[in-house]
Amino acid sequence: MNFSRQALLGIGMIIGGSVMLYAMVQQIGDNSQPAPTSAMVESSSTEQTTQPPLTTDIETEKRILAQKQKERAARVAEQERRAQQFLIEQEAAEAEALAKARAESQQYITNTTAADDSDSTAAKKKDDTASATASLEGTESSESTDSNTAQAAAEKLKTAQQQEVKRQAALKEQQAAKELAQRQQQAEQAKKAKQQAEVKRQAEAERQAAEQAAAKKQAAEKAAEAAKKEPPKSPTDYEVKRGDGLIKLARQYNVPVEALAQANNMSPSTSLQLGQTLTIPSRKQVQRLEREAAAAEKAREAQRKKEEALAKKSAEAKRDAQQKLRDARQQVKETDAKGSFGVQVALANDQAKADELAKKFQAAGYQVKTSPTSRGVRVIVGPERGKVAALALKDKINSDPKVNTTSAWVLYWR
Repeated sequence: MNFSRQALLGIGMIIGGSVMLYAMVQQIGDNSQPAPTSAMVESSSTEQTTQPPLTTDIETEKRILAQKQKERAARVAEQERRAQQFLIEQEAAEAEALAKARAESQQYITNTTAADDSDSTAAKKKDDTASATASLEGTESSESTDSNTAQAAAEKLKTAQQQEVKRQAALKEQQAAKELAQRQQQAEQAKKAKQQAEVKRQAEAERQAAEQAAAKKQAAEKAAEAAKKEPPKSPTDYEVKRGDGLIKLARQYNVPVEALAQANNMSPSTSLQLGQTLTIPSRKQVQRLEREAAAAEKAREAQRKKEEALAKKSAEAKRDAQQKLRDARQQVKETDAKGSFGVQVALANDQAKADELAKKFQAAGYQVKTSPTSRGVRVIVGPERGKVAALALKDKINSDPKVNTTSAWVLYWR
């Protein structure tokens, strides 16, 4: 009894699944089929009555048609996916039910074989066996029907997949054509940009060539102008006329005033005499005179620096001698040395010469006295108290550039 219930339940599930699968396959077929003829006739009659304008946007129609095709393809793919999933679930349920029915049938056979109670039980067993056999045959028949239905659905799925492959191939071709057009457009733009760059480069080269030519022309003009302004190539004689002067002639012959004056052994400020003959120096003479003037100026600068250094050194020596003299005088005061000393700076032949030298030293700020001797008239600076102070005074006198003497020496005063 348990076997019959389980078998009937399995058979019912198989039949129900088959019916559902058949309905889904029919729905997929109805969706993939074209619209009814009556609808096409009505649409055609409507299109005839309402004729569209000639200015229909073809690109818009193509875009709408492509969008509808995409939506229809999406719906078909979704339905096929659901159908395939349902088939898989149905096959699993059928296999599970069949396995369970076979297991229960085997268990039942085993139990009835062991039980050998009565003929009625045997007859019942025979009836149940026949019923199970009939159920199994019905199940196999149902499985055959389900297999045919699944095969038809698989064929439809394969057809839909082929259509999708074709559609994808068409889309790829369109995309490739679009990319080709874009590459061609980019190549045209690159070619155009290259041409523009070449034109710009040529224009820039022409502009630079024109600038170089103008620069060369300007340099040549400057060189010609400079050649005009250069001194003559050879010395020339010139007779002074009314209104002439060194500055005027120097500008006229492009010669420095100093070079013109030096070539004629005169000062740049010398006035010219009417009818006087001057020598206009040549270019080489001007260059030589300029070199000589530069060398003379350099020598004068060196002499000036030398004199400045000597004066600085003399001033420093004088300051040092003055400081030593002050220190020596301070030392004499502290030690209270006895005796006076003087510094003889010259020995004149007569009194007049001695007086002249005395005035020179007095002008430099010294106290000077003269003292006649058998050999001449002494010129003495001082006196100083103490020999140390006298020696310091001697050093100061010898380093003083105002008196310009180096022969001073110390002698005892009294």
